[in-house]
Amino acid sequence: MMKTHIALAALLTSIALAPASASTHQHHAKAAASTAKSGTKSSSHGKHAKGDSKSGSKSGGNSSSKHGKGKSHAAAPVAAAATVAAAVHHAQPVSPERRQDKALDALSVQFLNALWRIDPESALYAGKYDTAATMTVYDPATLAKEQAFTNDWLDRFAKVDTRQLSASRRTDLALLINKLNSDRFNLTTFREYQWNPALYNVAGPIDLILNTKYAAKPQRLRTLLKRIASIPAYYDAARANLVNPTPEHTKLAIAQAPGVLAMLTQLDKEAQASILTPVEKQLFTQRINAALTAVDGYVAFLTDLDQTMAKNGTGRSFRIGKDLYEQKFAYDIQSGSTAEETYRKALAAREELLANMDKLSDELWSKTMGDAAKPDDRYAKIGMVIDKLSSHHVARENFFNEIRRQVPLLQDWVISHDLLTLDPNKQLEVRATPAYQSGVAGASIDAPGPYRPQDRTYYNVTPLDGATPEAAESSLREYNDWILQILNIHEAIPGHYAQLVYANRSPSIVKSIFGNGAMVEGWAVYGERMMLESGYGDNAPEMWLMWSKWNLRSVTNTILDYSVHVLGMTQEQAMDLLTRQAFQTRSEAEEKWHRVQVTSVQLTSYFSGYSEIMELREQRKQALGSKFSLKQFHEQFLSYGSAPVRMIRELMTQ
Repeated sequence: MMKTHIALAALLTSIALAPASASTHQHHAKAAASTAKSGTKSSSHGKHAKGDSKSGSKSGGNSSSKHGKGKSHAAAPVAAAATVAAAVHHAQPVSPERRQDKALDALSVQFLNALWRIDPESALYAGKYDTAATMTVYDPATLAKEQAFTNDWLDRFAKVDTRQLSASRRTDLALLINKLNSDRFNLTTFREYQWNPALYNVAGPIDLILNTKYAAKPQRLRTLLKRIASIPAYYDAARANLVNPTPEHTKLAIAQAPGVLAMLTQLDKEAQASILTPVEKQLFTQRINAALTAVDGYVAFLTDLDQTMAKNGTGRSFRIGKDLYEQKFAYDIQSGSTAEETYRKALAAREELLANMDKLSDELWSKTMGDAAKPDDRYAKIGMVIDKLSSHHVARENFFNEIRRQVPLLQDWVISHDLLTLDPNKQLEVRATPAYQSGVAGASIDAPGPYRPQDRTYYNVTPLDGATPEAAESSLREYNDWILQILNIHEAIPGHYAQLVYANRSPSIVKSIFGNGAMVEGWAVYGERMMLESGYGDNAPEMWLMWSKWNLRSVTNTILDYSVHVLGMTQEQAMDLLTRQAFQTRSEAEEKWHRVQVTSVQLTSYFSGYSEIMELREQRKQALGSKFSLKQFHEQFLSYGSAPVRMIRELMTQ
């Protein structure tokens, strides 16, 4: 699972969006948002495009070259034209399309500035720390304010004449409107804040502020000193908001609470060891104690609630049902298909995968099973071969070190096979999943936002330290010698880590900030197949069988999620689907069952995005013929930030 901190954020009022066009593929012009003060750089297909942006400037002209490097210049009532003959620039009147693009840019800046003020946590996750001292307390006044904000900006964007926008700006506008409609759906219809206690968790922003070196440590601590003063009110509002929560989300919040308490305790230790004044240190301790009391009180409240629900058999069902599911799918996935259509596509893809796995199992049978009788049942046959191969795995104590060893090897492969341009200076750190994030996924990526792309990216892996020998062995068999490599491809290179580096350089700040989960997860799944197609793994049947098992997992995610939330699949049926029909270990299946209870729709993003990327690649191959370049396809695709695949298709094929 990709757990990225792509979130909503805003631009400083004094920082201008300076549109600049630069393209190397099909000579597409794209607008670049240059924010020099925040250190954000735009890129064209993996290469840095230098942009000059001065505080207070309101507009910019264009200059471009075939190499994708452009410099923005202050614009008068004319726009810079294309280079003609001996680099002679001809001034031309601004076209209606260009004027409308600039008007939307200005409106987007206003929106982002306003959004930043109303949602400071999202600004943090995007890399903006100007309002880090403010904590949003979700009381009735705040919820009403957010709803009014959403309605106001939907009205403003509805007045934009899309007929005179460029394709790039039309997709920007569509993303902004989808974000606002999604927010309104969540506030007025889905109302997760009323039934998911795990939404209320103060640790993430504290972790970011404390450990991101955006300012000197004393300044960051003083910011946190102000922020933590609101924690008691935050949890008071949480208790007031909760109406008939689900038992599953209640248990998740209780399980994550020790991680929150540990984060607060660590914060106080850091403050006491710092150069803060004695008065500040004393105030820190007072506020930390009040915060710890608030968290303990919240846990006690949830524990009583959980016991009451268990005793009376009450509590909201975690299954969201067909109507809510289709609406949430439309906003979250932004696919060209409905949830039901995607589910049916997954069923067909599953049959194709199983047929290939059946053939690979026949090929590997003698090598792995010797003279053992081959069963007629294909699930049994495939399962026996996979089970035999799964005994080849790293030792428990070497699990983390093996992941760290593989990441640079993947980078070398991608570069040497000319699959994608990578930045060797971008930091990636493998670490144990923070305790306050536990209980959702076994592996994930925490990436910096577009305003601080230089910050470290974390590859979170759930440690096996606390697992029983049996549970640890089950996990290690799931992540055997072949699948551990595929996991690292997915999470690191050329998967999430690489894609998010590109997203942070996108010329469109809107497409960088408003990331689409299906594109992000779809790219990671696509990267797994693309690497094997390039020869990674020596085309060994063992690697292809394990890739098929892993890809079947993505397909099964969609089938599982839709079946559980819409069709009422039981736990027993889900475990059979995951273990017998998808060949997952018991521990992996149990983790997935837990995950499908505490999330909805997200599990469909893997297959939905992957299948659409594969379709787009084949379309581009057919359209370009001998001119098709796989590397250029990858870099052009990634240059559009984390936009939905259907929007990227429009931009790549216009």
